[in-house]
Amino acid sequence: MALDDAGIPYTTHPYTAPGKTAYGTEAAEALGLDPARVLKTLVAEVDGAPVLAMVPVSGTLDLKALAAARGGKRAVMAEATAAQRLTGYVVGGISALGTRQALDVVIDLSVAEHETVYCSAGRRGLQMELAPDDLVAATNGALAEISSS
Repeated sequence: MALDDAGIPYTTHPYTAPGKTAYGTEAAEALGLDPARVLKTLVAEVDGAPVLAMVPVSGTLDLKALAAARGGKRAVMAEATAAQRLTGYVVGGISALGTRQALDVVIDLSVAEHETVYCSAGRRGLQMELAPDDLVAATNGALAEISSS
C-alpha cells in the first residue's frame, strides 16, 4: 500500500458490510464509531473536472463550497459508473488512495477536530484509521469547509 511506502502509520478495521446504500453510516455503526470521524469519499465534477471530496458520514457534501474550494463555478456529483471508472473502486468502497486516475482531493476541515479519522481502504467492509494530517499528506489533499450537517 502507498501508505507503507510513505511510512505513514495506519490501522485497518474490517467489518461485515450489510450491502445496503448508506455505506459510511453502516461502517460507523458496525465499528461503533462517532459518524463525525468516519469519512465518505465522493466523486464530483467541478467545472467538468473530476475531484474527490471527503466529508464525514454525519454530514452532506456542500457542492457550492466544493466548487469554491477548487476555484470553480459549479460542482455536480459524478454518476456512479463514472466514479467507478475514474477510481477503480466500487461505490461504497471508494478510497482516495490508489485511484486508477490521479484525482484532486478536497477533505472537509472538520477532520482537524479529531486525533484520527476513518476512511475506506478500497473495498466495502474495510476502513482504515489514520491521523488527519497523514490523510492530507497521503492524498496530497486540500482542507476546506465542504460539509454541511
